Amino acid sequence: MRALRLTSAAATSATIRPFVSLPLRLFSGQTASDSDTPPNPEFDSSDYTLPSTPSPSQSNPRLDSHYRARADEALFGKKMQSPLQEEKERERATRLARSLLEASLESPDNVEEGDDMVVREEDQMSLSVGIIGAPNAGKSCLTNLMVGTKVAAVSRKTNTTAHETLGVITKGNTQICFFDTPGLMIGSHGHPKATDVRFRVESAWNTINLYDILIVIFDVHRHLTIPDKRVIKLIKLLGKEEQPDQKRILCMNKVDLVTDKKDLLKVAREFEDLPGYDRYFMISGLKGAGVKDLEQYLMDQAVKRPWEEEPEVITEEVMKNISMEVVRERMLDHIHQEIPYVIDHKLMGWKEFRNGSIRIEQHFITQKQSQRQILVGKKGSKIGRIGIEANRELRSIFKREVHLILQVRVAKRKSA
Repeated sequence: MRALRLTSAAATSATIRPFVSLPLRLFSGQTASDSDTPPNPEFDSSDYTLPSTPSPSQSNPRLDSHYRARADEALFGKKMQSPLQEEKERERATRLARSLLEASLESPDNVEEGDDMVVREEDQMSLSVGIIGAPNAGKSCLTNLMVGTKVAAVSRKTNTTAHETLGVITKGNTQICFFDTPGLMIGSHGHPKATDVRFRVESAWNTINLYDILIVIFDVHRHLTIPDKRVIKLIKLLGKEEQPDQKRILCMNKVDLVTDKKDLLKVAREFEDLPGYDRYFMISGLKGAGVKDLEQYLMDQAVKRPWEEEPEVITEEVMKNISMEVVRERMLDHIHQEIPYVIDHKLMGWKEFRNGSIRIEQHFITQKQSQRQILVGKKGSKIGRIGIEANRELRSIFKREVHLILQVRVAKRKSA
């Protein structure tokens, strides 16, 4: 036993001695230097080797597909498809997508190849509609609403429309041309009144019978509050006799301003005995009330006739008219009294550039220097405001950059 203890102690001493005699080693993110200064404790991941990720073969043992499907159903709340079923679903989706693509590339059965969205001339329907009435009755507002864009100047002042203005809508195979005319008045003698815009009024009277349908519009709110005998005479004159070649309809405008709607029935009874009117409509050219019924009625009255205007294309002539109407409307908003009606408004220049922008030059010609000063304003403030507002609206309508130039000149006096 004593011999065994000595042998064991010797073995233990021999085992421990090598570890005790080993020198002390320092472990850090940097190599230890020979100096006595401590190492910099900066961490650099490049000095270390990250543990490797175990391979799939060393990961969890494979799970039977049956138990995996049951686990997925419990986790996701639905029964998962097998790989074979998923492959069939992908093939089916691919075939469906290919069939839809081929069908979209084929032309419809009822449209000839190359004629998509084109109405043949023999299938075209057309209608011309004239809108007349007393000044400030809402003719231009109704025209703009029916067309969907500004084609005529709108102002609270009377005689805003200086000439006949064209607006066109095309839906399906039907095209309707609206003609907004200057305001008409009837004098005390029962005939058209001669005013300071005599030429325009005479032109409007001469074109009454040229339209397929004539819309006679009047302000029903004003008729109920302050009846105008001249307007009543105009309505009765135009509805006195039936027209075999033309249908006439009477539109009571601005119904949104009438508080008691029962009063509208009284107005309808007042003019119901006039044989010249085919239909009566109560509308609001500003709010749009009743306009859809009026539009549908006009669509139903269209006759088989080739279109007069290109659909969805604004011609240069129409754009010029729109630019003149927009500038005139802004002028009427800022210039008061009788001055706007004695100013001559002319289009002097129109040029379209390659980048799509338009340069528009318009001149106002006044009769007196004092009128010019009023239109120009102090240091050009008034004409500048008119130009800025008109330019902004023209850019919105034309969807392109517009360079608008306005000049005010005094007319030359004729030599004696």
